[in-house]
Amino acid sequence: METRLVGTPAGCGQHLRLRPEAGGSGFLPGDFLPGVNMPALDAPEERLRKFKYWGKDASVRRQQRVAASLELRKAKKDEQSLKRRNIGPLSSDVASEVPATRVSLTLDEIIKGVNSLDPTLCFLATQAARKMLSQERNPPLKVMVEAGLIPRLVELLKPPVPPHLQFEAAWALTNIASGTSEQTRAVVEGGAIPPLTELLSSPHATVCEQAVWALGNIAGDGPEFRDLVISGGAIPHLLALLSSAIPITFLRNVTWTLSNLCRNKNPYPSQAAVRQVLPALTHLLCHHDSEVLSDTCWALSYLTDGHNERIGQVVDTGVLPRLVELMAGSELSVLSPALRTVGNIVTGTDQQTQKALDAGMLQALPQLLRHPKSSVQKEATWALSNVAAGPPHHIQQLIASDILPALVALLKSAEFKVQKEAVWTVANFTTGASVEQLFQLVHAGVLGPLMDLLTVPDVRIVVIILDVVACVLQAAEKVREKASLCLLLEELGGVDRIEALQLHENRQISRSALSIIEKHFSEEEEEAISFSLWSPECSCVRIFENPPRCEAPRPGRRL
Repeated sequence: METRLVGTPAGCGQHLRLRPEAGGSGFLPGDFLPGVNMPALDAPEERLRKFKYWGKDASVRRQQRVAASLELRKAKKDEQSLKRRNIGPLSSDVASEVPATRVSLTLDEIIKGVNSLDPTLCFLATQAARKMLSQERNPPLKVMVEAGLIPRLVELLKPPVPPHLQFEAAWALTNIASGTSEQTRAVVEGGAIPPLTELLSSPHATVCEQAVWALGNIAGDGPEFRDLVISGGAIPHLLALLSSAIPITFLRNVTWTLSNLCRNKNPYPSQAAVRQVLPALTHLLCHHDSEVLSDTCWALSYLTDGHNERIGQVVDTGVLPRLVELMAGSELSVLSPALRTVGNIVTGTDQQTQKALDAGMLQALPQLLRHPKSSVQKEATWALSNVAAGPPHHIQQLIASDILPALVALLKSAEFKVQKEAVWTVANFTTGASVEQLFQLVHAGVLGPLMDLLTVPDVRIVVIILDVVACVLQAAEKVREKASLCLLLEELGGVDRIEALQLHENRQISRSALSIIEKHFSEEEEEAISFSLWSPECSCVRIFENPPRCEAPRPGRRL
């Protein structure tokens, strides 16, 4: 069976799901036992990246959270959205009441039949509408909305309408709500949320599950409708379903809907709603099913995508060790949102970052930096860059985890989107490390690939690299290691590249390059370097005690 995903509002990603056709053009006994394919959590193909900008101290860096690039801070979830969920045998209590008649109705007949007082004709017309809305290509969502069917479908959700008719009406509304925001709004303004919420308590599993799905599509459209679903009292009903013995496909739907209730941050879900949902998410994080785990991790990623207080709510549940465990797994649909959540957490305070480190985050990162998918490499490098933005003892833990070789490898040969994250990591590391830590980075081989990247057309990256070079030279000068460092940069071809950048059309680049040449590679400087290289006091390798730190402004944590 095929599943059609439709109506993704700009910036929201694929968070709405279309109920697929169960098969056949008519309805027979047993049609409530279909092999229906449901996609997994539909999510944005990529999500907004988080930047941490230049700040003068740690507290400022933690507060400067600005979303600055659509390209760099997005998450690939296309693998998830292409999965299909198979709803197993559903309850037969509804199917036993269904007329066993095959019909083929035109659109006009459907419209008339749905509004008919004849229960059999009303059912057949509603089912025919649902089948039209379930077709793979070009379902007539707009036509059904403009025909004025939504108010009638909403009425069919309410008692004493028989459950098989409630099911078909809920299914049709689910598919309309999977369309554009305008079509979802039509469902909401048609009054669907209250009766759908009531159906969460239906004794008929098929009806209840379809109501879960419909509310998930409504909540996924954006914060306005999400909050209407929450204020309508859906969360307690959903949590009650989690505590009951429901099939795995049903559980996946409930988890997905809870995930959409955690989604969006303009505004965030209410604190009360988050407090209600977090214990359930903590419990679901221990489930064995990959789709349940994936949607749970995405829910936690939404809840940690924000201020330190939001991050703290999740960290305080104690989920970090489990998230790190999932981050180190092989299931891409699980490790991606687990990595995203841990990456969000290390954008927080030093204490929150330390808890992630204590949970083993750095031990899981090397294999992710070497992951065959560049999207995972980029996400892992972004998380690493935020650890590198921390205090020296965090940087020391980074060094001790033997991550630097993998970082240098990414700088050398990864896709450019990953290289950019690696440059940010080096920048954060360079401007926050002690000089001893800084020279460990240099000895790991970071300068060679950085010099090669000075030729890229990305102005921001070139500026950052020049800042790194200036910072390293400044630190080396303080400990009388500038001569050997200048020689290394010349051997790597860096001096020639920096000299060429003095003529760059971008004024910031040209000024930075000129400053480096004048301060460290002028004729006077070259004479001093030559003397120092011949001086018996010069040592190319030193162990520094209480070394000074670079005084350049720090990039800081990036949201």
